[in-house]
Amino acid sequence: MSIMKSKLQVLKRSEREELLTVEKIAESIFLAAQDVGGTDDKLARKLAGIVVDRLEKHYGRIKKIASAEIGDMVERVLLENAHYKTAKAYIINREKKRQIEASKRALGVHDDIGLSYNALLVAKEKYLLKDREGEVVETPGGMFDRVAKFLAKAEKKERNKWERKFAELMRERRFIPGGRTLANSGTANNQLANCFVMPMPDNIEGIFESLKESSILKKYGGAVGFNFGHIRPKGDMVSTTSGAAAGPIALMQLINDASEIYLQAGKRRSGNMVTLPVTHPDVWEFIHCKESGTNLPHINYSLAVTHKFMEAVKQNQDWELINPRSGKQVARVSARGLLEEAARMAWKTGDPGLIFIDEIEKHNPTPQVGPLETVNLCGEQPLLSYEACNLGSVNLAVHVVGQNGEAKVEWKKLEETVRVGVRMLDDVVSVCQYPLPQVAKMVAANRKIGLGVMGWADMLVKLKIPYDAPKARTLAEEVMGFIQKIGHDESSRLGKEKGSFPNFRGSSWEKKGYKHFRNATVTTIAPTGSISMIANASGGIEPHFALAYFRKSMGQYELPEVNNDLVWMIKHVNGLYSTELMDEIARLGSIQKVGRIPKKIRDVFVTSMDIDPVIHVKMLAAFQKYTDNAVSKTINLPASASVEDVIGVYMLASELKCKGITVYRDKSRGEQVLNIGTQKSKIKSKNWDPVSNNSLSKEESCPECGSKLAIEEGCKKCYGCGYSVCG
Repeated sequence: MSIMKSKLQVLKRSEREELLTVEKIAESIFLAAQDVGGTDDKLARKLAGIVVDRLEKHYGRIKKIASAEIGDMVERVLLENAHYKTAKAYIINREKKRQIEASKRALGVHDDIGLSYNALLVAKEKYLLKDREGEVVETPGGMFDRVAKFLAKAEKKERNKWERKFAELMRERRFIPGGRTLANSGTANNQLANCFVMPMPDNIEGIFESLKESSILKKYGGAVGFNFGHIRPKGDMVSTTSGAAAGPIALMQLINDASEIYLQAGKRRSGNMVTLPVTHPDVWEFIHCKESGTNLPHINYSLAVTHKFMEAVKQNQDWELINPRSGKQVARVSARGLLEEAARMAWKTGDPGLIFIDEIEKHNPTPQVGPLETVNLCGEQPLLSYEACNLGSVNLAVHVVGQNGEAKVEWKKLEETVRVGVRMLDDVVSVCQYPLPQVAKMVAANRKIGLGVMGWADMLVKLKIPYDAPKARTLAEEVMGFIQKIGHDESSRLGKEKGSFPNFRGSSWEKKGYKHFRNATVTTIAPTGSISMIANASGGIEPHFALAYFRKSMGQYELPEVNNDLVWMIKHVNGLYSTELMDEIARLGSIQKVGRIPKKIRDVFVTSMDIDPVIHVKMLAAFQKYTDNAVSKTINLPASASVEDVIGVYMLASELKCKGITVYRDKSRGEQVLNIGTQKSKIKSKNWDPVSNNSLSKEESCPECGSKLAIEEGCKKCYGCGYSVCG
């Protein structure tokens, strides 16, 4: 029976409808058979055909059938044909699904679009509307509809059409806007931007004004970036008071303390990015400002380096430190020694990062307005002072069609997603209500948006391309080049339809020959944190962090969950699948040392720590080549990596024209190993990671469930319960 012969519509538990197919039923029967050693996929298809014929006979007149009734029929057919073991496995699999559904219902959220448990948990905690008693009052589908309706208010023509398109894109998890847009659209707080940059002048009045204004922005959601390069060094003269300057590091403490107070009062995470030019006299103190690993918890920080500095490192030359107040040289230091010190601290703690400020300014779309001096919280968005940007990501994983070696990218579908996504983000600019008039003015003048991607590792797996293969980087350039081309074309079309951004004259877009352009920037690869969990996609352009994790359900750890694509591929190797194998994968997190798994599968399913750091950097560079703004990605290093390895990463990133780089050496924030008896007692320990069997430092462990945090995308998130630092 072919896929199109059945006209029955399946009513899913999530209330969605889809066409009944032999293929899906055959797949579920075959996977159940694999659980008990079955290997005959042709027999599974034959049995599925019997199931569909029976269903057509029983339900053909009403033309609709519940998924539970399909399951009952499968069980009946298996038993009638004496496939008792397969029937048992199928029943067990159905029971597991029922348990998951029960766990989801226990959250008090009605799942109307078929989210995973973790996705539903994230949506409940961060984005779904609640009443005054804290009870959820909307469904995930309702959330997407709310967002679509609010954004479509910016459309003067065909508003209903665009509202439907926006909702469809989100419901199908093809494109998800940033967290602030999901949470705040259509509410009393219509501040929808993810990130801001604020000025930090060298006078006490300006410093405290910036502190006040940045606190207002955080109150309404969003993290803030600062450039401290204009602040005079510690101990420098202050003519108005005859005293000495406190310097940038003291001001970092001030911003951190304000964020801490705000966090305690409002229960909202308050993040900051601080950058300092490599010429600043306080650069040594800046590099070491978070050496203890416990101070300045609300601040990310990066050293802003230039091409000239990196060349001085190569040539082992001296480097001038300049007082920003006077413009005079105050010291000469070894450029190599300075970079080594930054690398040593990054090796030890993961901070500081580097931003390549010349490369950032080279791609400044509005140089006539001002220079780009700093970036947002996770480094992917260079912005002018008082500028903001809203973000959203295309889920690449759902833009692949086919399987069994015939999978390919759905380019036409991807084009539609990008075009609608660009319009959505542009509408965010139009309907967003900023709490500061300076921000509203600057955003309206440039209309920057940041369309990015997630699910890159998932796409590669579905295409059976190893993340660390040259073919993967070639595809990265092809995919991001396509997205950028379509994104620019759509922004040009919108410019003609609605008008170019006001600072278009004199911009890089006018110089490139465009007659119209709606947005000063179009593409950004940002941390996808919570939204990738909602989309059930891998984060950004990162490889998989691990292939198994422990799912937290109803307050307890349950059986480890293994990557769905990996389970599917293993079950299609006759006789390979077993519960013992799944347990082994869960213990290791990686499959590289599991010899009985075929090499062709091990090659495809690599994790962050399986990949050479050089490959991480090359993948970053491949995407950066076709990204207007910057790319947020963590370069994961093994615990055995040296300081020289970190320096090598820095030099390669500079050579490949990256705009920023963040490294994280495995276990650098908590290398101790704790051996404490049974698995049960390990799970009870709040700072215990049941996958790696290591104890975790406060920095590494999830504050919600104690599982290991994934350090990726320049951010931290927990695959166990859905917690994410970058919302």
